[in-house]
Amino acid sequence: MMISPLLAALGSDGPTPEHEKDMELYGWLIGSWEMETIHHLHDGTTQTSTGEIHFDWVLEGRAIQDIWIRPKRPAPSTMYGTTLRVFDPEIDGWHIIWSDPLNQDYSRQIGRAEGKDIVQLGEDSRGLKARWRFTEITANSFHWIGEERSLDSDPWQVTFEHFAHRTSS
Repeated sequence: MMISPLLAALGSDGPTPEHEKDMELYGWLIGSWEMETIHHLHDGTTQTSTGEIHFDWVLEGRAIQDIWIRPKRPAPSTMYGTTLRVFDPEIDGWHIIWSDPLNQDYSRQIGRAEGKDIVQLGEDSRGLKARWRFTEITANSFHWIGEERSLDSDPWQVTFEHFAHRTSS
């Protein structure tokens, strides 16, 4: 299969040298992952599924892009989205842009290290506050927690958890 000119131009071999150290915050994710997902529903019940995630360098190594697919292919997807993560030296943080056209789900966040975790804060397309956290990070696994709240004074409500394990680097 021939790679399209767009994909060839989009991909990069590694991080841009000028921000190589800064790119490490998300650079460890480069590769493919399998995930187990727990969806926490508003009625207190949960649904579980499996999925896959793929991360790579893009835009001359100035960004990292991923694709989150649930459930694992070839089953019909219930989530098929992409995140673009761009480091901004002016804010010493990352602009995070999530897009899932299958569900018309969009989010903009700012990501930063918080202790051993990575925390992304912003809003989703419904106007709810969103917090996405990478926790329990190792070279070959992580726990991703998605939370939302309607007002600043509301407690965070866990909506999704993904338990990911690396399948390739």
